[in-house]
Amino acid sequence: MEQLKEIIIIDDDDRNIFALSAVLKAKGFHCVSAVSGKEALEKLMQNTIGLALIDMMMPEMDGYELIKKIRLIENYKSIPLIAVTAQAMLGDKEKCLQAGADGYISKPISIDILLQILQQHMPAGKIYYDRK
Repeated sequence: MEQLKEIIIIDDDDRNIFALSAVLKAKGFHCVSAVSGKEALEKLMQNTIGLALIDMMMPEMDGYELIKKIRLIENYKSIPLIAVTAQAMLGDKEKCLQAGADGYISKPISIDILLQILQQHMPAGKIYYDRK
């Protein structure tokens, strides 16, 4: 039996992690989090991640660099990477997608849009999800 996977939330702002985790956990998802690109890479090696929500504007290693590094990891070459950013300027979505993101959502995050994006990018039955 294949192991189910978790969602990783990568954001340098604990408040964003808390809010996203609370919403996702309330919907039955299991999450892990990281506050930096370096920590995210470590968590990817320690967990079975099925989807990543990545803040694009982080210090030291931004989301663009992190996406490129994740795509070099054999087990994570094809997992859905969703760019999360406050940058909602013309061309930002395309820049994220060109960097290797599979989806894009701008802050402040609409819960309905987030859930639509997750549903669109998650392989059915492959993410931890407690159907209540």
